[in-house]
Amino acid sequence: MVPISLIAVIGVLCTLLGWFFAGQLVFTLVRMSAGAKSSDGLGYRPKLVRASALAAGFLLLAQLIPTGASAKPGLQIPLVWVSMSYTAWFAVLGVVVAVIRLVQAGFAYKDAEVFVKQALCWLAFAGFSYAMFRGNPGLFKAELTDPNSDPERVGPSVFVPHWQESDHKIEMFRGTIDVDPTKAAIAIALLVLTYFVMSRMERSFRARKLTKTFFTHVTLLAGTVLFGIPFAWLLATSFKEDKDIVSQQGMSFIPKVAVKEPYFDPKAREYEATFQGQTVRAAIIDESVDGTVRMDVIKPLSIRGKTFEVAKSSLKEVPKMMPLVQGTYQGQAVMGIVTEEKDDGTRTVEIREPASLKGQTFSDLQANLPEVRKVGLKTENYSEALESLPPETHHGLIFLRNTLFLVAANVIGTLFSCVLVAYGFARLRFPGRDFLFTTLLTTMMLPGAVTMLPVFLIWRTFGAVDTLYPLWIGSFFAGAFNVFLIQQFFRSIPMELEDAAKIDGCNYWQALWRVMAPQIKPAMAAVAIFTAMGTWNNFQGPLIYINSPELMPISYAVQLFQGAHQADFALMMAFSTMAVIPVLLLFFFGQKYFVEGVTLSGFGGR
Repeated sequence: MVPISLIAVIGVLCTLLGWFFAGQLVFTLVRMSAGAKSSDGLGYRPKLVRASALAAGFLLLAQLIPTGASAKPGLQIPLVWVSMSYTAWFAVLGVVVAVIRLVQAGFAYKDAEVFVKQALCWLAFAGFSYAMFRGNPGLFKAELTDPNSDPERVGPSVFVPHWQESDHKIEMFRGTIDVDPTKAAIAIALLVLTYFVMSRMERSFRARKLTKTFFTHVTLLAGTVLFGIPFAWLLATSFKEDKDIVSQQGMSFIPKVAVKEPYFDPKAREYEATFQGQTVRAAIIDESVDGTVRMDVIKPLSIRGKTFEVAKSSLKEVPKMMPLVQGTYQGQAVMGIVTEEKDDGTRTVEIREPASLKGQTFSDLQANLPEVRKVGLKTENYSEALESLPPETHHGLIFLRNTLFLVAANVIGTLFSCVLVAYGFARLRFPGRDFLFTTLLTTMMLPGAVTMLPVFLIWRTFGAVDTLYPLWIGSFFAGAFNVFLIQQFFRSIPMELEDAAKIDGCNYWQALWRVMAPQIKPAMAAVAIFTAMGTWNNFQGPLIYINSPELMPISYAVQLFQGAHQADFALMMAFSTMAVIPVLLLFFFGQKYFVEGVTLSGFGGR
């Protein structure tokens, strides 16, 4: 970039404007030839005349004004930039906006004085900014100085900003972007062709409707894909092996699994046995003369390392699943299973293919024996994630039971209490009703951190800490937002429905649940979905009140699982997927009521 004068900047701007109006002329001709109607109803002739005149005028001015451009061969797009302080930019902005407002005032049919007043305000802003620029031009300008020259430097290799006064110099720069004429011509031709096809489609109302629907669905689909990438990564990672999660080749969305075959290891035999009422996989660590053996549990992971005694006659030997690898033996490509992993980084392989070498064994470095892998899902991550949970949780069923109980209790309590309170504020007349409703709404302004400690002290006084009571009893005391939402639905229902119910002999209670409640099903469904999702994802409440593992919900269990398996990314993703899928299904199956609760009025039963 080289500095140029203001005249050269004007020339470059004229060139850009000339080509802009020339493009407008071309697209107007394309639209006219396609038979599409003019958007303003005045026809294409005024647009053609205006675009032709402006394009010719600006391009002619660009030829007359010397820009100082270099005579480089080929097609070039000129660029300009002005370097000055922020105060000078503010002054230019004020002048530009003031001119726009004056032009709008000239073409306005009424309220022209409003545009004039706005123009005067912007001119005053421009004058103030220019005065600041002339008085202190370096107010927002800084340069980087070497701290080694300053005795109070920050560090040996850190550059710090040094604010200083500068002159009133405004520098203008020009540059060019080289463009391949062939590629530019192809791009312009495709653009013109696309615009011609779209203009032709506008001649038919049905075609225009289909085009709009098509682009709307494409946009929605693109947004869905974009926002669904994190969940897709979570789901794909839950089926991956560890080597695909952290890899030098980068992130891969397609899971692969190693091909494994059963192998009875004579040096480290594994057996199936019964321990504490469940089937376990274990290895013999000691054998007695009376026929009993001491076993070391290998799986499940939750009791791994525990030992027990059992009769040897009750054991059943089971094979190990060893990976299938490829390698080279005696100059020939072979395939076999790993029979032993050695401490020096080598593997012992028993050849399976080719048939001429089957059964022979050899050793080689692990790097020279890549595993045979195929596209597939490692579903064992889910079973291993459940097996790694403490035994008292019964493979996570305790967490699920607690969460389902809290969801059901909170949904019932919220709907019951909020419908009663909202009905009272919407239909009953009593002194102080509006004041109480306003007070209820003001509680929404209190942050949760303000009431956290007082509420905890209240529950501790009642002896409810380390119980589930604090997590669901509060739902029977109506919340302000849900009351406000349901009350608005009640108010939109005609009073004639309730009056007719009272004439038929219904009291307030019967009119509420037999006549009014069926009319607000969308609101109740929306409140139920919000409450269920909030309860399922609630982490702060269990963190404050729950200490015992048998009372933990899924949200708290996910955090504990993450702390215990920080390096097992696949297991963490599998456990997180199992925790999020139920609430995700709840949203998808209830999205109709979710949307209706936000958009409809009180006529939800229709």
